[in-house]
Amino acid sequence: MNESRAIVDGHCEPAFERVRDALAEALVSGFEVGAALAVYVDGHGVVDLWGGYADAARTRRWERDTIVNLYSIGKAISAVCALRLVDAGLLDLDAPVARYWPEFAQANKGRLPVRYLLTHQAALPAIARPLPPGAWSRWETITEALAAQEPWWEPGAGHGYHVNTQGFLIGEVVRRITGKTFGTYLRESITGPAGIDFVVGFGPELDPRCADMLPPRPSPEAEEFRRQMRLDLKDLSGEALMRLSAYRNPYEFSGTGVVNTRAWRAAEVPSTNGHGNARAVARIYSALAGDGELDGLRVLSPEIIARASEQQVYGDDIMLQRPTRFGLGFQLTMAERRLGPNPRAFGHFGAGGSLGFADPDARVAFGYAMNQGRGGWQHKHVRHFIDLVYAAL
Repeated sequence: MNESRAIVDGHCEPAFERVRDALAEALVSGFEVGAALAVYVDGHGVVDLWGGYADAARTRRWERDTIVNLYSIGKAISAVCALRLVDAGLLDLDAPVARYWPEFAQANKGRLPVRYLLTHQAALPAIARPLPPGAWSRWETITEALAAQEPWWEPGAGHGYHVNTQGFLIGEVVRRITGKTFGTYLRESITGPAGIDFVVGFGPELDPRCADMLPPRPSPEAEEFRRQMRLDLKDLSGEALMRLSAYRNPYEFSGTGVVNTRAWRAAEVPSTNGHGNARAVARIYSALAGDGELDGLRVLSPEIIARASEQQVYGDDIMLQRPTRFGLGFQLTMAERRLGPNPRAFGHFGAGGSLGFADPDARVAFGYAMNQGRGGWQHKHVRHFIDLVYAAL
């Protein structure tokens, strides 16, 4: 117990000491280099822990206010922004995307509903036209390419994970309605008023607080991903082209080679480059696990939270070629990857194991952040943390 207190900073209520010990073990063993974990129960913070290092050389401690790239956790944040507009009566999920973004009607997409952007049914997980390096940092280059892109399958006929494109698709609808970039809308409407430490696109003033993302250690999953990244897109076609282009057209779309650069941090890539910490993620989900309010800010109405957490699709994912289950922008708990024991839990993982989720039955909100990259999608170590949290309730 004393060892965990020396390695892990922060606080937790006595019932959750096993969570502290488990986080300390992950850091001492080297499984994680730096990490943070936060839990709220019924709106009250019961766990807020952090430890380890923010860099590979282990020269910078992971501090209370350290932020890190949280990858696909940003997809759920993107969904929250869109759903706020639904709450306000400014966005209709069943209206065509083209009502708000007229150029999107190209390539026979004029009737594609907004809902499909949230449920991964839009059939736009990749851009076929080769894009130059750095195109990920030019918002209009990506959105114009998506507007012109022909769907890879019949929209609505199946679902496939929109790895990097979803944030641009949702973000452009947000921009057309509000007149603000996605990052600005997020900051001005949610994170700023509620003091939530999550940003999409930021200046150098936050760089000293950023943990570096570290490359995955050798593993079969990591080696397979590296092998695919070495393939030439010109040699591929059909679904093989779609799957690889989703990650690497443009080449750095998933942050490859640029994730710790100033350019990456400054850009708005909502599905992929949101930066935050476990506390920020857990606080957002604490609103969604309850009545939708956070420190006087209405994040979402209870009605829209209930709609967002209802199953929209479940089954084999065309992109990932494994089962996925989604509500409106959120991953839903499923037998293949549980978010605790209760059936209504919803949230989103990020690459390597970062996670945020809400459990409205237990009124639990969970946030986890780390900087050690890894392959795979099961993230059993994170599920162990989850099990310990529920055992302490």
